[in-house]
Amino acid sequence: MNEYINLTVDSIDKEHICCAIGDPKHQKGVDNKKEWIKGKINEGHVFRKLNARGKIFIEYEPIETAWVPIIGEKYEYIYCLWVAGSFKGKGIAKELLEYSINDSKQKGMNGICTLTSKKKKPFLGEKKFFEHYGFKVVDSIGDYELLALQFNRNDTPKFSDNAKKMKIDDDKFTIYYSPECPYVEHEIEELTEYSKTNNIEINFIKIDSLEKAKNVPCIFNNWANFYKGEFISNTILNANSFKKLLT
Repeated sequence: MNEYINLTVDSIDKEHICCAIGDPKHQKGVDNKKEWIKGKINEGHVFRKLNARGKIFIEYEPIETAWVPIIGEKYEYIYCLWVAGSFKGKGIAKELLEYSINDSKQKGMNGICTLTSKKKKPFLGEKKFFEHYGFKVVDSIGDYELLALQFNRNDTPKFSDNAKKMKIDDDKFTIYYSPECPYVEHEIEELTEYSKTNNIEINFIKIDSLEKAKNVPCIFNNWANFYKGEFISNTILNANSFKKLLT
């Protein structure tokens, strides 16, 4: 029988949050992520993990307060469902997803949704896995798709108009980022130093409020790369990968 933990304001400082476990360079990012979660638990944010040392968790919250450019009424939004390493293939992802579905129903939600893509892309869930549980495509932007499991057909979530732009009015290399991911903080610091040392201009835009998160000009706000006004990827960059990207 698998044992799971739901993080609370009282327990979060004593628990790991699965990502960047034991990596000193990402400790600031982990601390920022924990503070972000603390501020959202009272809004219904759920971080549920296996009681083990590994990347095994699901994270979701009501769409009205979720830091994503998605509009809906009484839907839960799944930020991330991650089961890694030796924990794969043991039914844990199934148990985590089923918990979130049942929890959503008990809360009287209209449904539950998440972001996927037509072809597998980094940092996104497997489309087929969610489809197995009845999730269907309700909106799309290019290769990216919003999947929803609807309990009540009276409302359907959708991407905001701003998210559909996938463009900005700035030719400089621009990175949108937020504390949603613990890996972000270190890479922002590294890229900031790299840009100063090499006299390269990078425009960093921090998403630090719900309003900003709901109005970003693309699907992603935990990390989004734009170049010459176009969205190019949601890949988290360090100095080396940034240099390769521009050469």
